[in-house]
Amino acid sequence: MSTNAKPVVVGVDGTPASDRALTWAVEEAVVRGCPLHVVNAWQYEALVDWTETSAQREQAAAERLVEQALDRVLAGRADQPEIVRRCLRGDAAEVLETASEGAAMLVVASHTNHRIRQMVLGSTSMHVVRHAHAPIVVIPVTDREHAESKR
Repeated sequence: MSTNAKPVVVGVDGTPASDRALTWAVEEAVVRGCPLHVVNAWQYEALVDWTETSAQREQAAAERLVEQALDRVLAGRADQPEIVRRCLRGDAAEVLETASEGAAMLVVASHTNHRIRQMVLGSTSMHVVRHAHAPIVVIPVTDREHAESKR
């Protein structure tokens, strides 16, 4: 594996859709012979976050989330790319946009195609498609995930 190879960057959030994006990204990094950067964005705003938590606790939770996702996806795999774990504080869309700088590609999952949710809350995948600094792969929701989002 070339140490100068541009990485494949993938955003993970612990959902089944995110695991599918991670699986796809692992395969792509192996085929390309490049490192895989697994990114999770976490947020903590002391004046807004009314839970009894701390920034350190939120970061630790993000680190656990990344490890658990990697455990699920890499279980039983013989061929694995070099993996860099990145738990970064900030808005997911902005964190992934920045993480895409210098990357071979950015892989994200689309969690819903519910138009109202995208209009009101925005969409991480929609943001990175417009603003990322590398080619984007968006893993679509499955029919089952789509049906569950309508409940």
